Order: sequence, then C-alpha cells, then structure tokens
Amino acid sequence: MRGGAGLHPLTDAAVNARLHGYESSVKGAFDAIVPVLKRIASERCEPDFIERAQAIARGDLGFELPAHILESTWVTGLDMRRLFAASVFETYHRFSDVFYTDDPLGGRDGADFQAFLQGCGFHLMDVTPCADGRLAHAVSYVLRLPYGSVRRKSYAGSLFDIENTVEKWVETEFLRLREGVPNTADEPTRYLKVVLYHFSSVDPAHQGCAAHGSDDAAAAREGWERLKGFRQAVENGFCCGASVDLLLIGMDTDTDAIRVHVPDADGYCDLNEWLDAGKVYEITHGLEAEQARARILELVRAHAPGKAAGPRARRPAAETGGAAWAGMTELIAWLIEQNISQIDYVRQYHDGGYADIGHAERFIGAGIGFEEIQLRNLTYFAYLDTVEEGAADLDVGIKIFTGLNVSHQLPVPLVVRFDYHGQVPGARERAVNRCERVAAALKARYPKLCEDGLLHCLRAVRDCDAQAPIEIVGSSLAPAAAGAH
Repeated sequence: MRGGAGLHPLTDAAVNARLHGYESSVKGAFDAIVPVLKRIASERCEPDFIERAQAIARGDLGFELPAHILESTWVTGLDMRRLFAASVFETYHRFSDVFYTDDPLGGRDGADFQAFLQGCGFHLMDVTPCADGRLAHAVSYVLRLPYGSVRRKSYAGSLFDIENTVEKWVETEFLRLREGVPNTADEPTRYLKVVLYHFSSVDPAHQGCAAHGSDDAAAAREGWERLKGFRQAVENGFCCGASVDLLLIGMDTDTDAIRVHVPDADGYCDLNEWLDAGKVYEITHGLEAEQARARILELVRAHAPGKAAGPRARRPAAETGGAAWAGMTELIAWLIEQNISQIDYVRQYHDGGYADIGHAERFIGAGIGFEEIQLRNLTYFAYLDTVEEGAADLDVGIKIFTGLNVSHQLPVPLVVRFDYHGQVPGARERAVNRCERVAAALKARYPKLCEDGLLHCLRAVRDCDAQAPIEIVGSSLAPAAAGAH
C-alpha cells in the first residue's frame, strides 16, 4: 500500500508499520531492563529473594538471571552492575537469534534489488556509514536497502580504510571473473562505493559527527576525499579501466532525511550543492505516484553540477554522459523515493523528529560482524581486528558510554564478535582466539573500568557461511572456575 491519509503518495505505509513493530519490540526489550532490575532490587530483603527475582525476570524480561550472581547476594550484596550487563547480553543474544532464524526485516532476499542495481550499471553497492549509533539503521530503514545485498562497514566519521576496501574490490572482481557472482566480468557494470556522513538539524553545533567536531562541511569534505582516494588506489593498481563509481550522501540524524551530492557524468561532486530529500518530499507531496517519480528524477538530474545540469540533463542518455550517468541518476532517484517512506516513518511514529537527538546506544559492538544491528541508537560500532588498530573508535565508544552509563553507575556492555567462514579449516578456532585476545586487550586498555565492574565483555563468534546464529564463547560475567588442588 502506497500513500494514505496525510502520507506522501510514494510512502509504503505497510512496510512502515512492520518496521515500527520490529523497532518497538527490540528497543522495548532493552529499555525494560532498568525498571525490572529496580523492582528486583526492592525485593532483596525477602527470605525467598532468589525465587522472587527469577519470577520477575521470567515474567518481564523473558529469561532468568544468572543464578551464580543471585546466589552470592547474601555475601557480597546485590551486584546490580553484573545483573544489568547480564540482562543486556541476554537481550542481545535473544534478538540476534530471532534476526537470523526469522529474518524479521525481510532483507535476506535481495534478488529484485540486485536486478535493479545491475540495471543501473552497478554490480555491488558498498556503504560506509559513520559508526555513530544514530546511523545503525541507515541500510534497512533510512535507505530501505535489503541488508543481504549490500556491503556495510561502519567507521568513525565514515572514514573507511582504503586498503581494506581495495581488498574487498579485488575479492568482488575475482568472484565475477571466476564464478560470475553477482554477474560476469564482461558485463559493463561498476563497483559503487557510498559514504554516508551525518549532521543534526536540531543542534548542528553539538550533535553533528563527533569525529569531525560537528563540522558538517568537514564531514562531507573528508568523506569525499576518502572516496577519491579509494578510486585513485584502484586505478593506480589495476589501470584506469578498473574504475569505480562514488556517491556521497548526508543524513540528518534528527529526521532521517538524506541529502545527495549528485555527481556529474565525469564523477565530479560539488560539496556545496546537494538535493535535499525533505524538500523533494514537499515538492512532490501533492502529485500522483508516477508523477512524483518522474519529478524526482528531473530534480536529480537538475542537481548534477557543471555541464551535466540544465539542458544537458534533458537530452537522451547517450548525449549526457552515456548510460553510466543515466544509471546513477536512476539509482539516486530510487534512494530518495525510499527515503521519503522513512521521512513519513519518523513523522508517523516519532513526531517528525527523534526525541533522542544525541547518543542513546544500548551497548558497544566491537570486531567483525553484527549484520543484525539495523536499528537506530542500538549499538555503537567499532570494527576492528585488534584493539590497537581500533583504539580511536573504541575510545570514542567508551567516552559515549561514560556519559550514558558510567555516570549513572551502570557498566559499559561490550560485545566482542568475530564472524568467520566455516568452510575454511580452523576458521572458528581463529575467531575464538581473536575474541580472547581482544577481550584481554580491552582489560589492559581500560583497567579502572574493569576493576570497578564498569566494563563487561561478552564474546561471540558466528559462521557466516552457514547463515547460523551467533555462538557465545565467553563472558566476563561467567562464574570463576573452581581452583584445582
């Protein structure tokens, strides 16, 4: 169903309702933890405290609390920090399992999108949002992309690792050459790299991207420089015929409206010009659906800089930079249409703007994986192989949670996770060892927080070849092993 009372004619109201149900259920489960633990704390003087606590937890959280923590209450007192971390970890585990077994967002099957993407001239879309938790829903909500058909890897400030991305490009092109996946190497399609930076319309001076000092111009400029560096690296290493296409998008974290820096036929991008999806929404709100689509495409073409704009944009594709530029503008128009549904989503369910304009993440995710994190302000990401390598991103996350949790005497819940390819011999063991090394390095980097019980770590791995749920391999909350004689 498209449109509806007060909605834009291109808004998918049915999908909005389904996405809201998922968001409410997952975030509601996390947000119930503190009130439930407060209720449990009020029962701590009762003689049957453990039974009462477990009954409350089962009824209100859906799971029991770790028995070894409750059983030590008579000696050490009620350790609410450990109970809080345990509840966050179990809630994460439960919703992660549902994601992999039930596919509640319906993003695993992206055949239709892949066909559309190739029709636009691209064989893969590689998106880098900022690691800020306010962009964690960028793929499944803001852009309405099927998560199984795009590559997503978040970095602080959207400043992705160029060398790692070149490796991914090589891997993609090798698969095209050897296996014809996602298409054969002789197809004239290109690798599309997208940077998604962010800004705040409500409080631009303080709630923009922390990695860029809430300087929106710097966020756009440095994101574009990183994109150009990636393209230059590919062309330097593999020849000019191996070029990639680039796309820079800004996102308002208060309303989820995007702004697209439309490139011209030569791939040039004007950082001072963009097409604002919020304005497109208003311009096309009174049109019929097909009229709105046609108008959006006109607006996209008109916002290309330099010679690609104006009369050039109205000539046939063969005269306006060829099919490549035509495909790019069609993709941008499609992304803006998807974002229109998200603009209405925020209007319908969040009064037009999020109440939590700043950080409100529930836990930190560190390592490689976390495909299931598709919700705004649920997780702060720190993608890394080692703590030393990801130290800057981790420090930002700890700083955020110092304000969110530690200042209220609650611990920082941190999930260390490494996905692995089960078809590779020894891959699981190496993933588990990575978890152990990172957990030990975290303890060494943040000793005071760990000593005070203000940082707890869950360790997990996942076989991504088998599309399996995560496997818990350790936790700082585990009972101490009995000493041997």
